[in-house]
Amino acid sequence: MRAMTTVDRRTFLSQSAATVATATAAAAGMTASLPRCGLAASPPARNGKPHFKLSLAAYSFNKYFARRGTPEQIAGAKMNLKQFIDFCAEWNLDGTELTSYYFPQVVTDEYLLTLKEQTFRLGLDISGTAIGNDFCLPGGDARRQQLQMCRQWIDYAAFLGAPVIRIFAGQVPRGDRDDDAVARCIDGINQSLEYAATKGVSLALENHGGITSTVDQMLKIVKGVEASPWFGVNFDSGNFRTADPYGDLERIAPYAINAQIKASIAPDGKSQPADYARILDILRRANYRGYVVLEYEEADDPWTSQPQHLDRLRELV
Repeated sequence: MRAMTTVDRRTFLSQSAATVATATAAAAGMTASLPRCGLAASPPARNGKPHFKLSLAAYSFNKYFARRGTPEQIAGAKMNLKQFIDFCAEWNLDGTELTSYYFPQVVTDEYLLTLKEQTFRLGLDISGTAIGNDFCLPGGDARRQQLQMCRQWIDYAAFLGAPVIRIFAGQVPRGDRDDDAVARCIDGINQSLEYAATKGVSLALENHGGITSTVDQMLKIVKGVEASPWFGVNFDSGNFRTADPYGDLERIAPYAINAQIKASIAPDGKSQPADYARILDILRRANYRGYVVLEYEEADDPWTSQPQHLDRLRELV
């Protein structure tokens, strides 16, 4: 075999670089096209042992916030997001979940930067945010507004550094067919995922009544969504009001990319205290790694009652 000359080497390296560039472009094209390839969503692949971090959802103080208020309304409310972040730091949490409902009517970059600076200074992650969308709506202005709202919050989440947005599926419109509403929901998620992937923000579908009331309904939607590393389930421990909610939670746990834990669970719709240890064990067996977010919805005062629930969860995680 003859020795490779300098010219040969240059030709070889040039051809090799071109081959690598072509392969890289092809791979990137394949990745970009994943939301369109028709593959069903699958559980995220994880290595390592289960690992939990503790956060609190702003929704835990729902009745004390001004929803989408003016600056004056927000200032006059018993709770606002800045105070909520201080509360999370006071209780030495790892993260804080900033629900979209409590942001001002007009969300500015300046406001987002204020929250971002505060959380960083206090050593808190913004574990995620949450929106109240409905992707079951038929075509028209209302549906376009829902899709635009989701897209806008993807931008806000990316700006804040929030890794995940909790999304809903929605409700079947009166007189409509369940299958048609499910198909529109899946399409809405797929459209939103395509944009979320460009911003590095994950979308987590919650089991939240409507067309996700049962585990079979939930999984039908999850498996209908096209494959994307930016999609998964928001595991809500209190929202299945079925005969065996713990068993149903086991079936969605493998898909979980965020976990909200409620103080109550409701077998057959009958509320009882949640078994936190059992719920976290379900997540452990699914090899879940990520945030465990207390979402407190009990009738008593969250200022005095939440801390004992946080302490119990802290022991378990």
